[in-house]
Amino acid sequence: MLQGLSTFFWNDGSQGIDTGTLIVLATVCWIVGLTAVFRGIEDRAPRYTAIAYPLAMYGCVGGATFGVQGMLEELFRSDHTEAVRLIGEHPSAAYLAFWFAGSLFPLSVFALGAVLTRVRAVPAAVGVLICAGALAFPLSRIPREPLVAHLADLLLLVPFAYLAVRLARNRPDRVLRATAGAQLR
Repeated sequence: MLQGLSTFFWNDGSQGIDTGTLIVLATVCWIVGLTAVFRGIEDRAPRYTAIAYPLAMYGCVGGATFGVQGMLEELFRSDHTEAVRLIGEHPSAAYLAFWFAGSLFPLSVFALGAVLTRVRAVPAAVGVLICAGALAFPLSRIPREPLVAHLADLLLLVPFAYLAVRLARNRPDRVLRATAGAQLR
């Protein structure tokens, strides 16, 4: 929800301090929520979880990095284009902190949606919404189109709200095991 709220604070394609702060706070929520989801499928997809969980966390850190970038742009009165040019002068840092890490978030969410569906931990519609939201996410953030961002955020909010309700109502270790089904090793 904080992620979706953050896009309402964009100012002419710039994130700024308010948006950046909301992104950092949203990242904490993503880390907690994704940790619970990965723990819930660990016994049904142990190899996937062992590889995908750290990558998803790295993707979350990449998201926080973009939030901090937005804060610094406003703080130092730099526009986004100039900030991207300046970070480009440090290609290793840019790649590791922004481009690779940032790309991992939607990629890991897409893979998670597919695996949740594959192991029948969620109804197919929920998995499809997760995948659709993951695909829409970079399409909204790169060009910073508010309408597309609101749609992408909604596509992610609905299925993850479903998972949050399931987690809140049940024991976390049983939530995503409710449907008997396939295992992915």
